[in-house]
Amino acid sequence: MTSAISVPRRALPVWPVPMLWTLALGLWGLPRQHSVWRDEAATWQVARRSTADVWHMLAHVDAVHGLYYLLMHALFAWCGPSTTTLRLPSVLAMAVAAACVAALGHRLAGAWAGLGAGLALGLLPSAQFYLQEGRPYALVAAGAGISTLLLVTLREGRGRAIGWVAYAGTVLTCGLLNWLSLLILPAHAGTLLWTRSGRGVWVRWTAAAVVAVAGDLPLILFSRGQSDQIAWIPPLTWHMLIGPAVLLAIGGLGALLDRPKTGRLSAAAVGLPLLAVPQLTLIGISLAKPLFVDRYVLFSLLGLALLIGAALGSAVRAATPRFPRASGWFVPVAVVVAFVALLPQSLAKRSPSSRVDDVLAVAADVRRLKETGDATLFLPAARRDTALVSPDAFTGLRDIALGEGPVASGTLKGEETSPARIRTAMLAERRILLVTDATGVAKPVTAQRDSVKLSVLKKYFTVVADEQVRGRRVTVYERRGRAGR
Repeated sequence: MTSAISVPRRALPVWPVPMLWTLALGLWGLPRQHSVWRDEAATWQVARRSTADVWHMLAHVDAVHGLYYLLMHALFAWCGPSTTTLRLPSVLAMAVAAACVAALGHRLAGAWAGLGAGLALGLLPSAQFYLQEGRPYALVAAGAGISTLLLVTLREGRGRAIGWVAYAGTVLTCGLLNWLSLLILPAHAGTLLWTRSGRGVWVRWTAAAVVAVAGDLPLILFSRGQSDQIAWIPPLTWHMLIGPAVLLAIGGLGALLDRPKTGRLSAAAVGLPLLAVPQLTLIGISLAKPLFVDRYVLFSLLGLALLIGAALGSAVRAATPRFPRASGWFVPVAVVVAFVALLPQSLAKRSPSSRVDDVLAVAADVRRLKETGDATLFLPAARRDTALVSPDAFTGLRDIALGEGPVASGTLKGEETSPARIRTAMLAERRILLVTDATGVAKPVTAQRDSVKLSVLKKYFTVVADEQVRGRRVTVYERRGRAGR
């Protein structure tokens, strides 16, 4: 009797199924009710600048995302700005990552392991979040999948010199998208150590790694001069380690079920270093300098998915002798159960409330509340992204605090004038629309300019309208009278 587990081995490759599955998950609810949050707003407004203006900005801020911005600029120029154009690259990239994980699982632990691993990746909550995010993290995950698949192929002796060139190029490109993705190199080194790779493999891998790091080094050194952009990252605390601990525990269990053996390639030998090394290294770095943000090592989830797939494959192998027919349904049923269990979370991540704010929603309120001759203020200045993403909503409004615009200043939010000039400009207005954060997410005001804005509004103006929507707030102030300055 032919066992159920042999059927997938004789069928078509398993990777197209997880690729299509992840693609479907990504396209499901992609517009998020036409909402765009602050991180995506940065991508949106930079992508609409000219190539020269993008380069000008990168000299001042966000150099670490330079390649991604240039890519999105090309896509916006070709397809036009929309939420689909903004997020579709991430959907396609995560689908590629799922295909790579499925191919790895199939090669290392069998067809059912590959199918389970590829399908599991798209269901992981963090993967579902960044699957529909107009930022570069899903693209890095795709690069991590490709480079890991290349490494396994080369470690098996199937590749040639061109394979190592492709490996170095892929890692280098990922580093240009986010140089913390270079943490995949020590993860791959862990795999080579685990599998007791020969001297020849080590020499070629070291050369490829050196090329990749050398290619990214100018960006790393230059972007360190812009490190004030990550000053918002809080110091590492114990509660921040709960998530990584859970992931490592699940991955460790999957590795044990794979019954790994030192000296041979296995799902555990590839997946566990890929999951653990980037997470633990970033935690170690963060002890010296706050840098721990889970999306920076999103690509490590490929290791988790591979280990989950290995565990599913082990379960199928264990069940096949006693239940040869039923065992073939184990992975599909497990995926369906996981999908149903995670459905509330999946729906939540596809709603506008899944992000801290919505830039487009408050722009609609501005369009409705504004009157001819009104002025506008933003608090903090970063909330100017609403006007940059939806300029039509602010037509006719004067940005009275702005000294030099974002494009001219090479920044994301522009350069505001001095507190004294802001005060003078405010006192010359009859009505001012203030765009800021909603009460629940607003942070205490510390900047002098912002303190002046609030002080003048409180002393000389009266609130006549106040709307809060999806993490943003627009308040209309009218001058109380001819008070002295």
